Amino acid sequence: MSCCAVGAEAAPNLATGGSALPSAEELWLVSRSLGDGSRQTELSVPGVHCGACITTIEDALRARPEVERARVNLSSRRVTVVWKENTDGRRTDPGTFAQAIRDRGYDIHLFTAGEDEDDNTLKQLILAVAVSGFAATNIMLLSVSVWSGADAATRDLFHWISALIAAPALVYAGRFFYQSAWNALRHGRTNMDVPIALAITLSYAMSLYETIGHGEHAWFDATVTLLFFLLIGRTLDHMMRGRARSAISGLARLSPRGATVVNPDGSREYRAVEAIRPGERLLIAAGERIPVDARVLAGTSDLDRSVVNGESEPAPIGVGDVVQAGTLNLTGPLTLEATAAARDSFLAEIMGLMEAAEGGRARYRRLADRAARYYSPAVHLLALFTFAGWMIVGGSAHQAMLAAVAVLIITCPCALGLAVPVVQVVAAGRLFQNGVMVKDGSAMERLAEIDTVLLDKTGTLTIGRPRLVNRDEIAPGTMAIAAALAGNSRHPISMALYEAAGEAVAPLAGEIREIPGAGVEAMTEAGTYRLGNRAFAGGKPEAAGAQSETILSLDGRELACFRFDDQLRPAARESIEALGRLGLATGILSGDRAPVVAALADRLGIASWRAGLSPRDKVEACSAAAEGSHRVLMVGDGINDAPALRAAHVSMAPATAADVGRQAADFVFMHQELSAVPFAIETSRRAGRLIRQNFGLAIGYNIIAVPIAMLGYATPLVAAIAMSTSSLVVVANALRLRGSAVAASRRPSGAAPALRSSGATA
Repeated sequence: MSCCAVGAEAAPNLATGGSALPSAEELWLVSRSLGDGSRQTELSVPGVHCGACITTIEDALRARPEVERARVNLSSRRVTVVWKENTDGRRTDPGTFAQAIRDRGYDIHLFTAGEDEDDNTLKQLILAVAVSGFAATNIMLLSVSVWSGADAATRDLFHWISALIAAPALVYAGRFFYQSAWNALRHGRTNMDVPIALAITLSYAMSLYETIGHGEHAWFDATVTLLFFLLIGRTLDHMMRGRARSAISGLARLSPRGATVVNPDGSREYRAVEAIRPGERLLIAAGERIPVDARVLAGTSDLDRSVVNGESEPAPIGVGDVVQAGTLNLTGPLTLEATAAARDSFLAEIMGLMEAAEGGRARYRRLADRAARYYSPAVHLLALFTFAGWMIVGGSAHQAMLAAVAVLIITCPCALGLAVPVVQVVAAGRLFQNGVMVKDGSAMERLAEIDTVLLDKTGTLTIGRPRLVNRDEIAPGTMAIAAALAGNSRHPISMALYEAAGEAVAPLAGEIREIPGAGVEAMTEAGTYRLGNRAFAGGKPEAAGAQSETILSLDGRELACFRFDDQLRPAARESIEALGRLGLATGILSGDRAPVVAALADRLGIASWRAGLSPRDKVEACSAAAEGSHRVLMVGDGINDAPALRAAHVSMAPATAADVGRQAADFVFMHQELSAVPFAIETSRRAGRLIRQNFGLAIGYNIIAVPIAMLGYATPLVAAIAMSTSSLVVVANALRLRGSAVAASRRPSGAAPALRSSGATA
């Protein structure tokens, strides 16, 4: 809304009975070590409701010498603080930055993932809307009688009745604005609720003055009507933000409260999910959800993995398979080994992406925040200038005050405050409903600016589940050694090779390491084994073929060539065509062999491709496109894609990507279909257009309305109706995004950056 919504900046401090701050020991206990002498703490600040709140808290924290970084998430009301373990040679007291937030007038407590804001707030808002609406309706009925020509005595009686109805309505329903405005002023600041509170108060005071003086006109109807529309807008804003948070809460509910842990002595105990540590054994019965990321030690079952890949079809799992937190065990009991703590699980990562969707510091949000910072003093000066101007030109103090009050009302910043966040909330919700997670609002803004899409091949254009096609040609001993190497990599081809070997895996004694974009290497007594591409592993000269391959070699001598086939992602060709209709050039950046990439590019109708690329080559390709004034979306899934994902203007990865790939990407799509890519682009473009339209509507409204109010042509009632209408128009315009369909009708235009093929041209 315009500024701090319900309860914002109104949290009491300790002197007035607020909750106690977390102790330094508590903050140390819940913080996470990041290495290099830094720790990260997450705190909940329920009073955060607008850009001004974000700026205030972040500035207060960054002023502390022990704080390295601070970020406020508007959707989850969460403050993430990265701080030094030691400051000036002494152990840091994290209570100092908690106190810094309290000193700005915000209550604070420890953050719990997925926590919901108290529904009591919404109930209070709805009740306030009902009270103000009831009061406005009755005052309007009395006003109709006055406007119809009631005599002086009747008119005065109706005015006094209106005053008596309006007073308690202002005190009860307007307390949200008054609390926020007073708390800001008490801490030496101003916010956009200050002119709102001032306008309501002055409007009532002027009406009461007219009533006492037997005046012909009073504006109690305008005062309460203004409050009624303000509360409607604020309630809608609260509900939309609640809907965005409900998605996070729904994900949180996918994680069980705890699980049965098998202790080393064989005893069993039920333990809270937060207390489960990596390496512990868990018993999961049929019908229970997996509490943390884990590996299957015993048992077989079917797993509902819709939270991971968006597919409703159960997936069979067995010994050795990896399972993610939040997935549902359907048919059989499982014994698992936890591989990550709850806070580091896949489900926690997806929740983090959702919580961040609304919290980005996009250019439009920064513009709105900057406008909000100067808006309140500008409105006060404008109202003061209006009052002084009317006094100078010979108007009465009464007339001058009416014009000033009309200016305060008509310039209410609701439309400007709603212009950006309401669109971001709707856009993030629409993307989430279609299986796309967004890291922040700036990512949507950058995605709307792209003109080129570069895609990885394995795991991106294909489903990432290659199938070994020449298993019968490989000697059992060679297969066992290759599987032992493949088990140390999460590359789709390595995983497929490991699964194809079954239980025939030979133990390898020696130093094993993975080189992203190349393969796996093992230093053993027998020599150096390598499993990877030909450039890395060596071997015989490359033979032409349209199948992916990996080579096993010993000291550069080829032992075996494993060939794989993979399937295209569903709707891959249709998605490439949709990108073309959106006016985007597409290309492939792959580490695979040129014949394989060329065959795939031909199937998809992609003219530009490059093969045999290392991670550095992919980064250079993105940088070269940027130097050519192109803005690139990089779509990839592997460890070798992570540098390119970070180097691109904006990036996207499937949920099945390696952890580092998901962390590097700006978007994560959950479904198998590649159609998530054009869908996200179209949604981001529409969101950008709607934000610009909302800015235009808000600015245009003020350009037209303010001079009218300053010239005295708008009464407080007219000003209240005009202000409310502008806010409703902005909200209605943003909600158009919810029902929009992906429209990819524009044909490609302009030159795209050429991608040199490696060894061949497409």
